[in-house]
Amino acid sequence: MSDADRRRMYIFLLIMTIAVATGFQAWRTLYNNFAVDIVGLTGQQIGIIQSVREIPGFLALLVIYLLLFIAEHRLAAISILILGLGVGLTGSMPTYPGMILTTLIMSFGFHYYETVNQSLTLQYFDLKEAPVIMGRLRAMGSVTNLIVGGSIFLLSMALNFQQLFWLFGILVMLTALWCLTQNPTSKNIPPQHKKMILRWRYWLFYLLNFFAGARRQIFVAFAVFLMVDKFQFSIQEVTVLFIVNNIINWWLSPAIGRAVNKYGERKVLSLEYAAMVLVFISYAYVESKLLVAFLYVLDHIFFNFSLAIKSYFQKIADPADIAPSMAVSFTINHIAAVVVPALGGMLWMVDYKIPFLAAAGLACISLILVQFIRTPDTK
Repeated sequence: MSDADRRRMYIFLLIMTIAVATGFQAWRTLYNNFAVDIVGLTGQQIGIIQSVREIPGFLALLVIYLLLFIAEHRLAAISILILGLGVGLTGSMPTYPGMILTTLIMSFGFHYYETVNQSLTLQYFDLKEAPVIMGRLRAMGSVTNLIVGGSIFLLSMALNFQQLFWLFGILVMLTALWCLTQNPTSKNIPPQHKKMILRWRYWLFYLLNFFAGARRQIFVAFAVFLMVDKFQFSIQEVTVLFIVNNIINWWLSPAIGRAVNKYGERKVLSLEYAAMVLVFISYAYVESKLLVAFLYVLDHIFFNFSLAIKSYFQKIADPADIAPSMAVSFTINHIAAVVVPALGGMLWMVDYKIPFLAAAGLACISLILVQFIRTPDTK
């Protein structure tokens, strides 16, 4: 594959990353305050909505069959268009059923984009380039998050929730329409299987995705909710926290990609999961507003280490297995994620510490599993 082919795909992935980060960051920043202050949702309802949000991830396996009719890059653009529509509609439906519907629309766009995005990255960049490219794309996502967070901080003083949701939703949809006019693909990449692929030698990759999905959903569903519900964070304070978080990740994400190349997937993931055990235990018992904000930033830093799971798969996989395996891994990642937030919401009503302690236990299991990682560099 020529440098021009890779450069063209990189620019396409970069623009899509900016669009998705814009929509998802706006939705995520506004969501909890909108849910609590405007809709008046309880912890259990938040948990159920977060479970619904993961249904499209569970159905990511359908991407394999959509690729029979739609090219990967076009499916990515259509997914971004759906994401933007879901974000825009959120502020116009301030009810519990309305939030379930708009969350589902947004999530279909987000998860199907992520599935195809990861597939394209691993297909177009080699073993050394892929971790670095993933780090760079995450860094650009952090820059975009930073800009979106700052914009919301300023615009929230003049615009209401409905106007903010539509503003960012329309921006995302316009970018998606531009992406639909582009064709960054190359004929020089290996043809991808258009069927479900399950191989025994990928067992560790499947398990790491399963436990990562379960653990991650506890964070997504309840970390910000903890800050808003227990520590009374305002929308401006949540936005400032997102800004600080993304400044750090802007600088750190490319370094994580280089660290994977230098130290290997096993060491990088071991550091992530050991840190996650401590972070989730701390979430359960923290009583300081400043400390819970620090834990949130720390959690995001170590989440970026998860790109090592994908680079590990790239090293052990057949090139033709990448697209279907990314869809399979997303489904596996969301098997527990569909159940965990709703179950966590019920456990939250008993004691809010329980979901976080459960996440610490899941991180322990992942820490044990990554010790089995073997790649061509470490055999």
